Amino acid sequence: MLDLVIDHRPHDLGHGLAVRRILPFHKRRMIGPFIFLDHAGPLDLPGERRRKADVRPHPHIGLATVSYLFDGQITHRDSLGIEQVILPGEVNWMTAGRGISHSERFELPPSGEARPIELLQSWCALPEADEEVEPAFANYRASDLPVGDADGVWMRLIAGAAYGLKSPVAVRSPLFYLHVALRPSAELKLPAEHAERGAYIAKGRVEVDGRVYEAGQLLVFGGADDPVIRALDAATLMLLGGEALGPRHIWWNFVSSRKERIEQAKADWKAGRIMLPPNDNKEFIPLPD
Repeated sequence: MLDLVIDHRPHDLGHGLAVRRILPFHKRRMIGPFIFLDHAGPLDLPGERRRKADVRPHPHIGLATVSYLFDGQITHRDSLGIEQVILPGEVNWMTAGRGISHSERFELPPSGEARPIELLQSWCALPEADEEVEPAFANYRASDLPVGDADGVWMRLIAGAAYGLKSPVAVRSPLFYLHVALRPSAELKLPAEHAERGAYIAKGRVEVDGRVYEAGQLLVFGGADDPVIRALDAATLMLLGGEALGPRHIWWNFVSSRKERIEQAKADWKAGRIMLPPNDNKEFIPLPD
């Protein structure tokens, strides 16, 4: 059964970096462990606009950030000293744990070709027992991730397990996250093994129970039924969900099961106790007022 439809809200991150914000939403803070979802682009960032739109070093605690590109490329640098270019179809999975900082720069490839950028940025809250783990980062190439293709439905499993596929991405709670492409009239049932399930329409239109839904909407389903999504056009979906972790507090880039931990993170960033990336430490985003 369709429980809720969440329409994206336009959000400006500054200097031309406009995104569609989907989660969190006041009526639905999380779907499984997913507590944040932004869809950026396609963004055409020529010349100096590309540099201005860079996401400067900033901190996280208590979550894992998940970067996934449809197009373009981004350079990740973090306080562990890791530098990684992410390309379309790859996954950058950064576990913040007790605290990490990172930047995401829209740097040009060696060829100098300025391709448009289209990015899905999501956050997974960590289980309470793992909120203070040591920070970590991993990149997974597109060829590392399992793919299915049948009956007009192509899918890449980004993380977790679904449809008999299992991703090599190391996760800390039961979840699923998929990039799905549907041909017109193709049908897809949501994974039945997960309690909380959502389908974000990145492109195209789909039909569920006789009603039409469009790009920019997140369809939230309960776990009791077996809904069918039918594509009206060629459609691109991001399917996500998993097991609920319990309530979480979120403020700026911080997520925790405890309000006092977020206050500590604020103080740590303001006082410079969270290290900047050693290869990107000339600027940072200050703590918001």
